[in-house]
Amino acid sequence: MAGSFKVKAIEEDKFELVRAAIDAGALVRHARAGQDGAIVTFDGFVRNESHGRETSYLEYEAYESMALGKMKEIAAAIHQKFAIHRVVIVHRLGRLEIGETSVFIAVSAPHRGAAFDACRFAIDTLKKTVPIWKKEYFADGAVWADGELPPTPPSAKSAS
Repeated sequence: MAGSFKVKAIEEDKFELVRAAIDAGALVRHARAGQDGAIVTFDGFVRNESHGRETSYLEYEAYESMALGKMKEIAAAIHQKFAIHRVVIVHRLGRLEIGETSVFIAVSAPHRGAAFDACRFAIDTLKKTVPIWKKEYFADGAVWADGELPPTPPSAKSAS
């Protein structure tokens, strides 16, 4: 019976890459259900400084089909590791201004502990594994954010 619950829950999960503002309220409503007692959310948004420099805005790019696949893998792992109900992962692409949400995650569960742990796992794993890259723009130029480019494939390393 528990296995069928997990399959059903995965079908009710939501994964999106969007270019418009993220509607956190709608995503929380999607995650919420009668059997849940908690929803934990993560709202990552653009701040006005990075490494001591004033940020003007950010741009996000993604390998979209792979990014969505990785988001689904994260949700499948969450359903295996934690007693949760639904997972919502939405990431924005394109230009984002200061204060705009870049990534929103919601995890619903019967109990808060699992929801907290699963939400933390989701954002940490997303940052490490999903092919989404951030370019930071400053008054004096732009840089790709450290640690957010995918690793160089082994074949490319040996060719250099």
